[in-house]
Formats: sequence, C-alpha cells, structure tokens
Amino acid sequence: MTEGKALKELQRGSQQALAWFIDKYAPYVSTIIYNIIGGDMSTADIEEVASDVFFALWNNAGKVRSSSVKAYLGSIARNMAKNKTRERGNALPLDEDILIVDNMTPETRLEQKELNMRVRHAVLLMEYPDREIFLRFYYYGQPVKDIAAQMEMNASTVRSRLARGREKLRAELTADLNTEGGSL
Repeated sequence: MTEGKALKELQRGSQQALAWFIDKYAPYVSTIIYNIIGGDMSTADIEEVASDVFFALWNNAGKVRSSSVKAYLGSIARNMAKNKTRERGNALPLDEDILIVDNMTPETRLEQKELNMRVRHAVLLMEYPDREIFLRFYYYGQPVKDIAAQMEMNASTVRSRLARGREKLRAELTADLNTEGGSL
C-alpha cells in the first residue's frame, strides 16, 4: 500500500490503514519521544505518548496531506512529548511574578519568518548525510552519540559534519543577505 492510498483509507476510517501507519512510523515516532522524554519516564509513558500521536493522526487524517505525514507525526510527537514532560512536572517552573512581554513588531516577525524559511531551504539543499545529521541533531534533538550509532559513523565524524554544515549554512545565508542588502 502506498502512503497516499493509506491516508485516503484512513480518512475513510480504515483501522487497517492506521495499522499500516503505525507499522511504518512507530520507530520514528518513538525515537522522537524518547529523545525528549529520555530516561525521565517509563517505557509505558513513551508508549502512551506514541499511542496519543497515532490517535491524533486518526482524528486529524482529513487535515494531513499525503506528502507531509512524516513531518506531521514528527511535530505531533515532539509537542506531545514536551506536554507530557510538563504534565509530570519535569519542566522548570517559572516564578509567578515573571511576565513575558513580546516585543516583536510585525516587521520583525516577518523578517524572522523569512530567515527561518531561508534556513530551512538551505538545510534541505544539503547532501544526504549532512542533511540527515542536521535534522536529527537540531530538529529532533538527538544526541551526537545516538546519531553516530544509528548512521554507523564515528561521533567525531558527526561533530565535524555538523561544524562544516554550520559553516556552509552561514556562508549561504550571508551570501543571500548580501545580495539583498540585509544583515544577519
């Protein structure tokens, strides 16, 4: 079954399609959850969050595009794992007298959004191992040693690829901004 067909079946309420997505993406979702929750909670807690992620897919199947199921599951897993951490009280509490004020103007928000889009585009243009390492480290929050083990590399190789990737990214973004007259 293809992902597009499975999503259409899921939108029609097919439990087999949900099982297909679970089989395909359970390791991916569990890895994201584990990297956030880590050793702070039990395996049962990780499984509970993973179940909640796939339940969210079930409930929102009509809103998910077939080209973005993996990204949807990843972001839901990340957010639900963070919520679970907050529920359990593992997050540091803020003092009640602290007030956070958003100073961003609409122009600043737009500039930040454009910069984020440029960074995303530059990362997606990276070659395979560098892009994978960047996404795992910066987006999914995986430790270097885990990335190295899963990608069958030395940890020092992963660190050097991250350093070279940051330099390439900085150079590309600086070049983009210099052609447009902006600043980084």
